[in-house]
Amino acid sequence: MASFKPTKVQFLPKLGEKVTEETLYWKNYKSPVQIKEFGAITKIDFSPLPPHNYAVTASTRIHIYGPHSQEPIRSFTRFRDTAYGGRFRGDGKLLVAGSEEGLIRLFDISGRVALRQFKGHSKAVHMTSFLSDGFRVVSGSDDLSCRVWDVPSAVELSSLTEHTDYIRALAPSKLNPDLFVTGSYDHTVKVFDMRSGSSVMTMQHGHPVECVLLYPSEALLVSTGGRYVKVWDLLKGGQELVSLKNHHKTVTCACLSSVGNKLLTGSLDRHVKVYNSSYKVVHNFDCDASILSMAIAPDDEALAVGMTNGVLSVRHRRHQKDKEMLTSRRRRGPSYQVFVKGKNFVPRQDDFLVSKPVKQYLRKYDKQLKSFEVSKALDTALQTWTRTSKPDVTVVVIIELNRRGTLKNALAGRNEESLTKILNFLLKHIFDPRFSRPLLMVGDIVLDLYQQVFHQSPVVERLLQRLMEVLGREAELQQELLQVLGILDTLFTSLTPRKEALAAPPVAQESQLQAA
Repeated sequence: MASFKPTKVQFLPKLGEKVTEETLYWKNYKSPVQIKEFGAITKIDFSPLPPHNYAVTASTRIHIYGPHSQEPIRSFTRFRDTAYGGRFRGDGKLLVAGSEEGLIRLFDISGRVALRQFKGHSKAVHMTSFLSDGFRVVSGSDDLSCRVWDVPSAVELSSLTEHTDYIRALAPSKLNPDLFVTGSYDHTVKVFDMRSGSSVMTMQHGHPVECVLLYPSEALLVSTGGRYVKVWDLLKGGQELVSLKNHHKTVTCACLSSVGNKLLTGSLDRHVKVYNSSYKVVHNFDCDASILSMAIAPDDEALAVGMTNGVLSVRHRRHQKDKEMLTSRRRRGPSYQVFVKGKNFVPRQDDFLVSKPVKQYLRKYDKQLKSFEVSKALDTALQTWTRTSKPDVTVVVIIELNRRGTLKNALAGRNEESLTKILNFLLKHIFDPRFSRPLLMVGDIVLDLYQQVFHQSPVVERLLQRLMEVLGREAELQQELLQVLGILDTLFTSLTPRKEALAAPPVAQESQLQAA
């Protein structure tokens, strides 16, 4: 019996990542619900019609799940060996699947017993599908042949043997019932026309082909194999338009969303990547194991991913009403009285007090200093709130960097913006008696490092000129103060003997009184 286990996955924007509407659209998928199957999941297919049930092919079974069910609503278990490639017909009433034993079975969704069995392949049939007329079935096998079957009579209509290796990819045309595309491990993608009985177009993918996919207009074709995802223009005779290499391992599956026809690819590297119309990756889903199959619902309401460990991961879209219900159910936080309760409690004389250690949390710049990230620590100390409200913190970080001998490294390699912050801080606090010594040292290092490039930035050059002017005025003021101190010292020195002379008569009078 299948089982499920919900997991919580958070997608946080990376540093410097631009969050677009496309990214937000894909981030609206909820955390996945995981359903355990009996073996590796080789195929997932959604029913074209509501309520969009989906068929999961794994081991010797095909399970049908409802849109939100976590247990199969129907199972097909009439396979003696591994089942492959379960696909719905356009009306969602019939299901076709291949098997390891070379048989193709046709099922009615409302029943359990196979309605038809198509015999003719000598090896495993991995890919099956209905043609768009609904009365013919096409199959691709490891015996290197593609065969077309008539559904009412279960008779083989045609056999095509142009591939030289296993056929593992198949995509029928929805606009022309006589066209279908196949992909093989012989590195080729072929377009077959039943009217001519042969292929009308061949593309060289360059790697064993795992999946082929037609766009709704059928002017573009997608093939995956190896680490590459390639897009071909069928209107130009199969010309290659784009070659993507965003995965680290073999790309095993691909599908298209109904909104904007966005391309999704799954790989053995455990990632599902979403591409925009320019084929740039706009979002990424992480999975627990290597991905073998993937499908998205026709209304984009659910994304199902099948993995090698037999786990089916299903993500559902979150709507605005779901967010509002979640907000309304949110538990109200504790009141102010809860936090102040017991704050003024006075213990009795015979009470035994147990002290609770208070955890000390490091500031951000302390953590960066601990990690030897000296430049980042200085940047943190120079943030607007810190340098304006607590300049002593900035100066303490500078003193610590100097003590470690890394102040010059922290000041090196800076751009115009960071240099402007440093020079403005020097201009404001360099004459503060508490900070003057370390800040003068910072000014000397900045001049040594950037004296050759100051002229390249008018802003930095202007700030430097102001700093030099202020330092010049301060030096003149210091000289004047030294002169005043010299004059005062002379005056104090000349007044000292006079004070001693004035202090002598009281002593003499005291001696005269003692003699009397």
